[in-house]
Order: sequence, then C-alpha cells, then structure tokens
Amino acid sequence: MAIKPKTTSLSTIIHHGGASGVTGSCHQLIVNSESSLLIDCGLFQGEDAQQDSFDQLTVDFDISTIKALVITHVHIDHVGRLPYLLAAGFSGPILCSKPSAKLLPLVIEDALKIGFTRDVSLIAQFLERIEQQLVPLDYAKWHTVEATPSTSMKVKLQRAGHILGSSYVEVALREHPSNRRERVVFSGDLGAANSPLLPAPKSPSKADVLVLESTYGNRLHEGRDERTTLLKRAIEQALENKGTVIIPAFSIGRTQELLYELEGIIHRAGNDSLWQSLEIIVDSPLAARFTRVYRDLKPFWDDEAQKRLRAGRHPLNFDALYTVDSHETHEQTVRYLAESGRPAVVIAASGMCAGGRVVNYLKAMLGDPRHQVLFVGYQGAGTPGRDIQRFGPQGGWVMLDGERYDIRAGVTTISGYSAHADQRDLLSFIKRMRHWPREIRLVHGDDAAKQALKTAIETMAVKHRRSVTVDLPENSS
Repeated sequence: MAIKPKTTSLSTIIHHGGASGVTGSCHQLIVNSESSLLIDCGLFQGEDAQQDSFDQLTVDFDISTIKALVITHVHIDHVGRLPYLLAAGFSGPILCSKPSAKLLPLVIEDALKIGFTRDVSLIAQFLERIEQQLVPLDYAKWHTVEATPSTSMKVKLQRAGHILGSSYVEVALREHPSNRRERVVFSGDLGAANSPLLPAPKSPSKADVLVLESTYGNRLHEGRDERTTLLKRAIEQALENKGTVIIPAFSIGRTQELLYELEGIIHRAGNDSLWQSLEIIVDSPLAARFTRVYRDLKPFWDDEAQKRLRAGRHPLNFDALYTVDSHETHEQTVRYLAESGRPAVVIAASGMCAGGRVVNYLKAMLGDPRHQVLFVGYQGAGTPGRDIQRFGPQGGWVMLDGERYDIRAGVTTISGYSAHADQRDLLSFIKRMRHWPREIRLVHGDDAAKQALKTAIETMAVKHRRSVTVDLPENSS
C-alpha cells in the first residue's frame, strides 16, 4: 500500500527503499510535477530482500521527472539497483564524488555478474552507459542540476567519512517568484569518529529537512584504542590456538580499514615472533581491485595516513599481506588453513556471510574451536552473519547454502570498526549545525535503532530549546 509522502514547504520526499529497513536506500526529492532528484538507488538485502522479493529487481516508480541521480557512495545497498534504473530508461546525469566515479564501475560490474547477467557484451554496454552518464564532482562545490524561471536546484557533496568517496548531499532549492528557499540534506551513510584512513564528516551549516541514517542509532562504539586492542586480542587468541581468524568484510571500505589497522599493529609489534609469522590474506579479487584504487587515491586519505606514507610505510601494501585471485588458489587456501594451523587472518567477502568466498571458509572452519570468526561490521537481520553472531556464542548452528553447520569456532564482535556513525556521532552531526533542521527523517535503520535515536534527538532538542519534528517514514510501497 502506498504511503502518502510528507510535504515540506518547497518539496516532497518519497522513499523507494531504505526507510523501512537498513538496505535498499533510494530517496526521491520532488520539487514539482516536472522536476525531481533521486538520491541513491540501492539493492535490498537480508530480511529487506525477503520482504520485497523480486519487486526490487524492477524500478516501478515514475522516473520521467528525475533530473539527476546522486550517489552518496558505492556500497551495493546504495547503488545496486542502478542497472535496473538504466534499463527502465533513465538517461540523466549520475552525480557522485571523484573517488566514487573511480569505484562505481567496479561495483556495478560485479553486481551485474552476480545478479543480472554474465554476458560480457551486455556488461560492457552497461558500463559504457554509466561512464557516459557519470558526472564526477569536487567536494564542497555547488553544482546546478536545474535552473528555470520558476525554480532552481543545486547540489553540493561533502565528505561523509564512511568509505572512500562517500558523501552526504546538500540540496539547495529556490522558488524564484516568491524567493523562498529550502535546504534539504541527505546524510547517506556517515562514518564513525576516528575511523582509519578517512577524515571524519563535518556538519553542514544548516538544513531545513534532514534525511538521516540510523544504523547504529541505539549503539555506542568502542573508542579507537579500545577497538584496536580488541582486534589484537581476538587475533592473538586464535593464533595461540593455532587457528585462523576469519573476518567477513565488505570488499570496499571495511577491508581497506582493517588492512590499515593491521599494518599498524604489526608495525608496533616489532620483533614479536607471533605477529611476524602472521599472514594477512585478502581472499577477494574485488577487494584487491578496490585496494589498488584506494592506493591510487591517496590524496583523499586523512592526515594520519599521510604521516605513515611520509614515514616510508605502506598501510595497504605491506610485507605480510597476500591476495588470493583464482578460485583454484582460493580452494587450496581454504584446505591448507583448515588443516595446517598456520597462523593467518583471512579477510573475505561478503560482509554478512550471505555469499562469496567467506562462506567456504566458514563451512570448513566453523566446527573447529581452534578458529575464530571476527565480525567488525553490521550484520543485517535474516543474514547468516547475524545468525552466527547471535547463536555462535551459545554453541548454535547456521544454515549455509541449504546445509546446517554447527558453530564451535569462537565468535567475537567489535562494533567500533563499523563504518557507520554511532548514536553519539549522529547527535553531534545535528548539534554542530548552526541552524538545526525543523524536520528530521530517520532512515536506514531497524525499528529499535530508529526509535532510540528519535528519543535521543527529541531529548537533545528540548535541552537546547530547539523545535524539531522527528519522523519515522515508511517505504513508498
């Protein structure tokens, strides 16, 4: 059933995904009957995908008024429906940051192979279309999307600190006859404070309406020193047991942050024999490709990372780092590590254990208490990762590819390595604005997270004597 959108003074926002759940982000800002802007067009995952079944594989909303698509970042739950948007006839500009423009074709190529087609010619055609429509933007500069005698619409991208190239989006609307203005901000996914590699996001000066993510709206992350200690301790525990540490991680963002942190731990360990014998294995061709792009985009790294480079260190290309490319080598690596007790950390996708090479490691090692599964990111409801995270400490089981696997390996979660802001960060993003929004729409979170963040925002507003309406919108269908 369609949900009636809430009207603001100059615009209307309809959510085609990402409002009722944590994935499928897709938000349409409607200015008038002839003009709108689309922010992200992502795939549903986990329980969100189960609820929407095959509906997500089509774009069933009117795209005729969309003047541009703005991509906040290239995670699949924000860009995965792009092939279907193009297939539906969208031919307008695709606006994103310059780093995202480098990464997007890699993500879409992989998504096409997994869920759309393996036809090389068709994939090439899609990628060519995307390249033609891409408009890479500099951070912190206004870009005019539309200017007519009646209205104007401009967008500006600001660093979001989530993954390389991630942005939050400021939209400036102006109605010329009345000279009324409105500023709408879409947060995309905001990064956690003190994340490796990327500078933390800075708040905009103002917003009339804020569409804000709430993934960890009910959580507080560990501090960076604490989470680094937890990471080191979890790895040492598995190594002392002569086991492998399996880290399910998204190919872009989390993998590179982990490599950065592991290089730091190894560097500080000096001549410690345990750490000097350790192999860090990235078993994901896609992650390896993303890591190479990350290396090429060093100017977008933060000050701390720049200092490491000036000191002659290579945070994403150090001696203990190995990559696995071919499927044959992957299978050999799984067998070898499962049997040998060779100290190793394996980083493999997918981040929620819903597919990819990490599943083969889990099948081979979950039943052996020598090994350790280390979660460093959000595990969506309905995913194998959530089941391992929830039932593993109780000696439970998980279904992988239709088969049951008992969980005897250790299971550890470090939330501080999430690329998402926690409740404190989200509140600060609002509080640091000179002019607070009159309306905040909480999206991209489960019900408990959104409700907790809503309560926290309302409490903060009362304390600071601000008038803010906090809405929990639904998807449009």
